[in-house]
Amino acid sequence: MAMRFSILGSGSAGNSALLQTDNTRVLVDAGFSTRRLAELLAEHGEKLENIDAILLTHEHSDHAAGLNGLARHPHIRVFANRATAAALQAGLKHRPNWNLFETGATFRFRDLEVSSFAVPHDAQDPVGLLIAHGEDDLLSPRRSLAWLTDLGHAPAHVLERIREADVLVVEANHCPQMLEADTKRPWSTKQRISGRHGHLSNTAARELLEGVASPRWRHVFLAHLSRDCNSLAAVEAACGSVLAARSCGFSVVAPGAGTPFFTF
Repeated sequence: MAMRFSILGSGSAGNSALLQTDNTRVLVDAGFSTRRLAELLAEHGEKLENIDAILLTHEHSDHAAGLNGLARHPHIRVFANRATAAALQAGLKHRPNWNLFETGATFRFRDLEVSSFAVPHDAQDPVGLLIAHGEDDLLSPRRSLAWLTDLGHAPAHVLERIREADVLVVEANHCPQMLEADTKRPWSTKQRISGRHGHLSNTAARELLEGVASPRWRHVFLAHLSRDCNSLAAVEAACGSVLAARSCGFSVVAPGAGTPFFTF
């Protein structure tokens, strides 16, 4: 079977995505309350009771807030590296069904193969994920999704990992000019956002896309946009021509919004 993928929500208010196969239902990050996650899943014909696992990239609340309500869903396995799990467990009153992995390791969960790789961000041990399904034969062609949000820059090893993906989710967090002109954020916050362990700007996202030669990408989702310091038009202006030149479909995910299912 092909994989079905939908971003439930993206942005500073919360990030989570649903990935389905015939045998497995997983969330990639869970940055909303469990009540809100349940509402978002219902909009996609799913419910938390059917979710088998959550794959966490790091401990920031806009990626992991949903763990607070998982005491009512002990069947859900939570995959994280040790540093991320420790940082989150310190603030929880219950113990989730932790399944720990080493950063850089590849593990299997049911019919999924999950590879983690380090990314530069201001968290304990943040990772990107490459999630694959299928055996790469005629009966079960191999398909993969790369989830790459929350990073300040893209080292060479990150470019190599996302090169393998059929579908890429990558952040285009802010427009540098809009961030500089913003009056709501203090200078220190602007420095953190734009730093090498902060978030990708539209310009940096474009450079990342340009830096991956001969990709097999079918579709790129440009996500994790700042509500105040970015716009759909600015992202498309920065990145759209690069992807169009490679005949790659793309979607710019509005802050707070999700996407319909994409099947691949």
